[in-house]
Amino acid sequence: QVQLVESGGGLVQAGGSLRLSCAASRSIFSFGAMGWYRQAPGKQRELVARITSGGSTNYADSVKGRFIISRDNAANTVYLQMSSLKPEDTAVYYCNARGYLLDSWGQGTQVTVSS
Repeated sequence: QVQLVESGGGLVQAGGSLRLSCAASRSIFSFGAMGWYRQAPGKQRELVARITSGGSTNYADSVKGRFIISRDNAANTVYLQMSSLKPEDTAVYYCNARGYLLDSWGQGTQVTVSS
């Protein structure tokens, strides 16, 4: 397994931006995919964005055009750049790493978007 530590969450006004970071305790180079998920109160956890080891990305329809996921293998870090934030983006955001015999989660970081 791998330890994942998220940071960068906070309170922002609607229309603002935040960048989330997910630092891994070891090299992410060989991980099959890393992703960002979110869970709002009373709702199920949902995929926000995902990036594979080859750099392919996919996004939830609700964030397409507003969020960008990227990875820095040298820094063992995955980022989520969030722009044009909306109140409905309010949630705890979790980082996930998946690969062969690997499925690790971070502790989450709170993002709150005020209207």
